[in-house]
Formats: sequence, structure tokens, C-alpha cells
Amino acid sequence: MSTSAWLLIGLPLAGAVLLLVGGRALDRVGHLIGCAAVILAFGYGAALFLTGLGQAADDRTSSSTLFTLLDTGGLHIDVGLLIDPLSMVFVLLITGVGSLIHIYSIAYMAHDPDRRKFFAYLNLFIAAMLLLVLGNSFVTLYAGWEGVGLASYLLIGFWSDRPAAATAAKKAFLMNRVGDVGLALAIFLMFKELGTVSYDGVFSRIDELAATSPGTVTVIALLLLLGACGKSGQVPLQAWLPDAMEGPTPVSALIHAATMVTAGVYLIARCAPIYDLTADGRLVVTIVGAVTLLVGCIAGCAKDDIKKVLAYSTVSQIGYMVLAVGLGAGVYALGILHLLTHGFFKAGLFLGAGSVMHAMDDDVNMRNYGGLARRLPITFWTMVAGYLALIGFPLFSGFFSKDPIIEAAYAAPGLQGVLLGTAALVGAGLTAFYMTRLMILTFLGEPRWERDGNGEHAVHPHEAPALMTVPMIVLAVGSVGAGAFLALGDRLAGWLTPSLGEYEHPEPPIAPVVITIATLLLVAAGIALAWVLVGRRPVPRTAPTRVNPVIAFARADAGGNALNEALVARPGIWLTGTLTAADTRGVDGAVMGSATLLGGLAERWRRWQNGFVRSYALSMLSGTFVLVGALLVVRFA
Repeated sequence: MSTSAWLLIGLPLAGAVLLLVGGRALDRVGHLIGCAAVILAFGYGAALFLTGLGQAADDRTSSSTLFTLLDTGGLHIDVGLLIDPLSMVFVLLITGVGSLIHIYSIAYMAHDPDRRKFFAYLNLFIAAMLLLVLGNSFVTLYAGWEGVGLASYLLIGFWSDRPAAATAAKKAFLMNRVGDVGLALAIFLMFKELGTVSYDGVFSRIDELAATSPGTVTVIALLLLLGACGKSGQVPLQAWLPDAMEGPTPVSALIHAATMVTAGVYLIARCAPIYDLTADGRLVVTIVGAVTLLVGCIAGCAKDDIKKVLAYSTVSQIGYMVLAVGLGAGVYALGILHLLTHGFFKAGLFLGAGSVMHAMDDDVNMRNYGGLARRLPITFWTMVAGYLALIGFPLFSGFFSKDPIIEAAYAAPGLQGVLLGTAALVGAGLTAFYMTRLMILTFLGEPRWERDGNGEHAVHPHEAPALMTVPMIVLAVGSVGAGAFLALGDRLAGWLTPSLGEYEHPEPPIAPVVITIATLLLVAAGIALAWVLVGRRPVPRTAPTRVNPVIAFARADAGGNALNEALVARPGIWLTGTLTAADTRGVDGAVMGSATLLGGLAERWRRWQNGFVRSYALSMLSGTFVLVGALLVVRFA
């Protein structure tokens, strides 16, 4: 299957190159070229997937080498592709949801003068993400990893004339570099200890390394986790992700639903043979996931920007995925299941938010909405589907993917299981609260739209065109039925067995039905609390300035930016200032001081060279007298 798999990457990459070098001549058809490239890649990916379905489980994995990148000394690096159940799941998600977002972008970016360039960047992003998930070595993965970082920088800062967008792009780029350093160090350590960076080589030899140096395996696992935290917006590297909302809404849907933020989950799942050998590494992964899901929920409860609420929702839901893959052998598939359902309902919610913004003249403040359900019925019902899936309402996709993660968390041994399960359970209730708040502020109640000088509404909300609503409807269908289709009968888990091992149903100490009931009760409590606090009260146009410490903490991004400033930014600024002062006053001072000393001596010595013969004769005579005097002293001493 993998001999022509390069086409999956080649099609969107060719689209990006063509759109970038074609110039203004392609402005009229650039969006069509961009869409065609990704849709063709999706069609080819679907054909490969269907071919795999007809094969035995052991025959669904194939690897091919495209070319040799480096062959020197003991280092041999091939660039190749790996087609297996795990990579194919991501191929379908990336190209499928990516195609819908491309189609949506045709209308959303219709009036942007740089629409061709926007589609070129989207194509580049898709190509880089496909390289990341299809690579058969850590070096190939790293190439895609960095490509995704570059493309996300271009997309987040697409409207670079806006200072906030330019700052957000730079912030995302720099914070991702922190995680990238961790991934790079992990790859270096693998080569040093195992002599290879290919998946086959590393995974076949990691058992020997674990037997002789288990600490090294743990260090590798933690460095890989650092890389995952950067790309997937996990604590402590989550602060870039909400700011990335400054990019166009289709970018938010692409990055935060199906592609970039899932790269970290993919990395941990792909490295299952490594994490299976280090209990400490898995423990740290689960802690990061549990803390992140709570941080995302807390921050999302107090935001008024519709896109930032969804962004923190993404932070939280990726936390659930990281928690699941961190629980180790037997339940990796749960993280991938939630990743797939999240791709449907979160992409749908982001596109729905874009439709609302389209109707409200790009206003993102939910306090200026209200009463939009009647004006935007298609947007409303598609977002209802995504909302119900996200909060885990029974029979919707999230119910089949998130509840099993809560059960698996409780199934962890001892106190660890109690803490992780409780964190996941509380997160479910908080998710219901902030998402219900979003739906009430946006669609229910009386209109709070801007008014002109005559008291009339300054905006006239209207439903988005079909190019925007059709992708939303498709994603809504996935939000309703994808979870049941993938989960019932362990359909997805069985497909992933060749890549992630046999799926084992978690056995928590509490009956699963009790956990499910507790989850639903907390979800109901979150909905009721949102209705009491928001739905039954008038919504002020401006947020209250005097709030209790809990709300203040949530508004302050749950301490995310403050933590990064305290641990990284301020120490970095101090260190930079110290090094600059040491360089200026120490190194430069010593160099300039020496130069000044020599210059002064030269200036004084120059006075002896005045060009007068009489002065030179006097100097020679004086020297003669000194020499004769010295000789006489020596002779008669």
C-alpha cells in the first residue's frame, strides 16, 4: 500500500507550491486549486483505507523508503512512509475534516485580497501534518513537526497587519520551539543509546535499553512528552493556543480540531512501546493530562470571546486524550477514539462560531449576541449537535468517547485512580457549564446587538451561504453518530490493534454504570448552574470588573500566562539583561580598556617622534651619557 503513499503528501504540497509561485495570475482559481488538492488526497486516502479493510490485520502495515537522507559513519537516515492502521486514521481525519474546512474557507475568505495565499498556507499545513503522521522514523516525523510549526505561524499571523495577530503567531512559534527542543533531544538520545532513529529500530531495541538503563527510557519518554505538550497545548505550554484565535476562524478549526493539537497525542500513541516500559513516564503523562483538562475547563468558564471559550475547550479535551494515552497498555485506543470524535464536534463548533461572527460583523464578544437561534437556524442546530457531543450527552459522539476515559482513569491503581478519575469527572461538569453558558449567551435570550444613533440594530444577522453551512451540517452528522459507529463493538479499537496492541476494557473499582450516572448528574448540574447564573438573569453588555477570586483566576487564563512569565519570560529577560551587561561591561569593557590604554601610550610615545633632527641628536647624546655612566658605575663598583 505504501509504494505510492507519497501522493498523500505530494498533492497538497504541489497545491501549496503552485499557489505560492503562480502569483496573482491564480487569484481567481487559487481557492479551487487548494480545495482540489486536499479533496484528491482525501479520496486517495479513503481508497488506501478501504484496501486495508479487505486485508488481514497483519497485512495492514507496510513501510517504504523514498530516499536516503544521510549515510555517514554510524548514522543512516532514510526518509520513508509508514502505512498502518494508526497513520490511516489520522490521514482520513486530516484530509477529511481539512477538505470541509477548505470548502468553508471559500466563502469565509471570499473578500480577502490574499485568499490565494491563504489556501496555499492551508495546503502547506495539510502536507506537513501528513508527513508527520506518515513518516516511518523520528527524523521524518520531526520534519513534519517543524513544517506544521511553520505553517501554523503563517496561518495564525495571516492578518499580520493586526498587532494582536502578529504577536499571537510569534508567541505560538516560540512556545512550540520549547517543545521542539524536547523532541529533538529525545531523538538525539535515541541515536546515542540505540544507534538508530527509525521506528522499527528504536522499538525493537528499546527493551534491551530498558533492561540495562531504565532511567534513560524514562528520560526519553519525558522529552517526548515535552514535545507533545508544545504542539498539543498542554500544561505548562498551553498559553499560546487561546491566543492563536487571532487567525481566521477556519485556521482555528483546522489547528484546534483535527490537526496540529492532535500531533502530541499521536506522538505518545506512536511511542507506545517506549511508554509501556516506564511507569514513571506514564504517570507524568497522566498528571499533565489531568491538570490540563481542569485548567482548560476553569479558564473557559469566564471568557466572553466565543473563539477563546472553544480554544480552552480544546485545551481541556486534548487533556482527556493525553490522560487516556498516558494510562498505558490496553487503553491507547480510547485516546484516539476521543481524538476522532473531537475532530467532528470541535471543528463543527469552530465553523459555527465563524458563521456567528460572519453574521455579527466579526464581533467575537458573546455579550453582544443573544437571540441568534431564530436568525441563524442552521448554525444553531449544527452547534447544538456539537455542544451535546462535547458535554457527553447520551447517544452523542462525546458520550461514547469521553465516558470510557473517565472509567479508565478510575481503573488506575490506588490513589492515582481516585485522583485522575475525579479530575476527569469534575472536568465533565465544568465542560457542561461553560458550553451551556456559550450557547445561552449566543443563541438564547433577547438580542443585545450593537445599535446605531437612532436606536436601531447596527447589525442584521443572517444565515451563512451554503459553502459554509454544508460543511457544518456534515460535521454535525459526525458529532451525532461517529462515536457510536466507532465505539460499539470495539470497531476502532480492533482496527488499531496492529498499531497499539489489544484493547483491554478498563475495570474500575466502581461499577461503570455508577460512574456513568455520576458523570451525567454532574453534566446536568453544570447545565442547571449555567441556566441559573446566565439564562435567568439579564446579561450586561460589559463584564463586571469586581469579581470573586475564582472568576478572576479563570479570567487570567487560570494562571497560564503568569506561570510562563514567572518561570520562563522574566528569568529569561533577567538572564538576557545580565549577559548583555556582562558582555558590555566585562568583555567589551576589557577589550575597549586595552585599546584605550595602548592608544594613550601610543599618543605619549608619538610626542618623542616630532621630526626635528636636533631632538633626535639630543636623544642620542643623552643615551650616550647614560650608557657611559652605567659602564663607569659597573667598572668602579
